[in-house]
Amino acid sequence: MERIKKGDTVEVIAGSDAAVARREGRKIRGTVHRVIPGFKIDRERRRVGRDHNEDRLVVQGVNLVTKHQRRTGDVRTQVGRIEIEAAIPLSNVMLVCPSCNKATRVQIRELEDGSRSRYCKHCGELIA
Repeated sequence: MERIKKGDTVEVIAGSDAAVARREGRKIRGTVHRVIPGFKIDRERRRVGRDHNEDRLVVQGVNLVTKHQRRTGDVRTQVGRIEIEAAIPLSNVMLVCPSCNKATRVQIRELEDGSRSRYCKHCGELIA
């Protein structure tokens, strides 16, 4: 079970965006748009297994990069300088608990019926 999923609110705790925000005395929070799992690659460039150290995610409003897009034929595309969100490592964010509104670690508990659920380490509430 993944500890952070698409649609969760996360707080950036490391990286260049977090350092700038810390100097200004604020915290950066955003919604997860996409989770990109990391894979181990063999010599023939095939996926052979999961590599959790390479997991990345795209967070709304974090790690903005400028892409210079030129016109391509008659296709209607956005032209010029476009700001898009780039992926950041999963280890640079912490999940924000919806009930206590704190950045927290996630505890996974297994229930009697065999299903697994995510819980907040601070308040012990279920994270949906």
